Amino acid sequence: MILAAGASTRMGEPKQLLPLAGRPLLLRAVDATLASSAWPVVIVLGADAEKIRPLLARLPVLVVENPAWPEGMASSIRTGVAILQQFSRSLDAALVALCDQPAFNAAVIERLVATQRATSRSIVASRYLGRNAAPALFLRSHFPALAALTGEEGARSLLNASPDVVATIDAPELAQDLDTPSDYHAAQYLSPK
Repeated sequence: MILAAGASTRMGEPKQLLPLAGRPLLLRAVDATLASSAWPVVIVLGADAEKIRPLLARLPVLVVENPAWPEGMASSIRTGVAILQQFSRSLDAALVALCDQPAFNAAVIERLVATQRATSRSIVASRYLGRNAAPALFLRSHFPALAALTGEEGARSLLNASPDVVATIDAPELAQDLDTPSDYHAAQYLSPK
């Protein structure tokens, strides 16, 4: 699931639609996910959904609106998990990704999957800036906990569980996210054209 429900208040406009290397940020995340083994792809919208939804109209993705988006990231995770469970009772895992990380790509997803298979851990998180964060992979056993999350922090408590539960991939490139106009301008210079 790609979380794209936020209001982009610090950016001042919907960052999901901002172009980077010729593609809107959200479509870059969708492209990365569609190029991976992850399926189905769920996009969780909220603020500005009416502006963003047309961007996704012809793509093989499930688009869902989170009416509780002002609550924070946890509400979007709950919404995404509910749709995944409605889609298929046999899904073995869920990937939680963000739409504002320019370095997110299919290889990151495949590294998360490969690490889960190699370690048998039930959560695999990306590690950057000294912490475990998204994108992250959660086996089905964590769906009830994901569905019960509340607040702004998303799945942070799950991502920082015991090392017996959580494996990580080092992904320093994912530390860059786009929250402010200065973040966006800097990314335009760093991004391949």
